[in-house]
Amino acid sequence: MDNDLSKSGYEEFLKELKERIRNAQVRAALAVNRELILLYWQIGKEILYQPQQQGWGAKVINRLATDLRKAFPDIKGFSARNLLYMRALAEAYPDEQIVQQVVALIPWGHNVRILDTVKTAKERM
Repeated sequence: MDNDLSKSGYEEFLKELKERIRNAQVRAALAVNRELILLYWQIGKEILYQPQQQGWGAKVINRLATDLRKAFPDIKGFSARNLLYMRALAEAYPDEQIVQQVVALIPWGHNVRILDTVKTAKERM
């Protein structure tokens, strides 16, 4: 039976399936990353504007972090520090189109690094 498989092109078939699976995994990871970055940008945008409109003080970030972590205990990324990065992301990239087309293609950690090290909009782009 094994000889029949090798003669019938089984190895090539298996190789092609494995390649398809790997490609699908990469596309899925990129899609998840894109959605996460867009979510973070949207949260950051709200954090930029809601406190100003509502007259909330600086402590709103800490409370929001506590409440979000309580509501979503299995999800990491809602620390006060990360919420500040979300706000910085929205401030650095006010145009959602840029976020969708460019920023969302980069992992969150890389975006944070860019926010920390690159200060001008021209350099970030």
